[in-house]
Amino acid sequence: MPSFVYLCALRGSLFFALLLVSFSGSSAAQYLGFDRNDYPGNANLPVLRQTFSYIGYWLSNPPGETSNSWSGKRQVLASAGFGFLVLFNGRLDAQLRHNATALGRSDGQAAVAAARRESFHQETIIFLDLEEGGRMSPEQKAYIYAWVDTVGASGFRAGVYCSGIPVREGKTTIIDTAHDIRDNAHGREITYWVVQDSCPPSLGCAFPKAPANPALSKIPFADVWQFVRSPKQPEFAAKCGG
Repeated sequence: MPSFVYLCALRGSLFFALLLVSFSGSSAAQYLGFDRNDYPGNANLPVLRQTFSYIGYWLSNPPGETSNSWSGKRQVLASAGFGFLVLFNGRLDAQLRHNATALGRSDGQAAVAAARRESFHQETIIFLDLEEGGRMSPEQKAYIYAWVDTVGASGFRAGVYCSGIPVREGKTTIIDTAHDIRDNAHGREITYWVVQDSCPPSLGCAFPKAPANPALSKIPFADVWQFVRSPKQPEFAAKCGG
């Protein structure tokens, strides 16, 4: 199980990621990976594998898509030598006006069924992709925790992909999604893949020789830090290079 993971993910075309993985009893090593909505094609895998070690693998339709081109590709990717960060697209707040808890359970079951269908092993972390930031609504929290409980009860491990960017709420309160989810999780074991592409703490689209601890994302409990998005989000990353 990696204790440190760093992501420079470029959502939109080809996504690049930089990971520092620390295993018990061994020295730390650095790995590059990529993440994208569309499968890159079998013919491109040998060239990609010369540089990249892992992928973000979708179990569901990625955000904004009507189909999932990653479905059924796990074995060919594993045979090419890639590792995986596994994702399931979560629902938007507007979709949770009725029966949020039931939807969380059914989506959790769908994520588990897809992971088993793709032959991912028990204990694999499945990340629930949350595209909306700020404080989660009561319906969103009901959905998230029902999803987490369902995935965890299945023998898989639950994670969330969410914003770690602080936003102002009213005149005196500053909130980020990762802390909001964790502070209301009542001790649930959740792995956090956070997006924080403001500069600083992000260095922009760069691959430093000695990546910093994910805690420098300002989310001290983050396991995965995505510090770049493409296209660049000017409201957060205007000061970033690359």
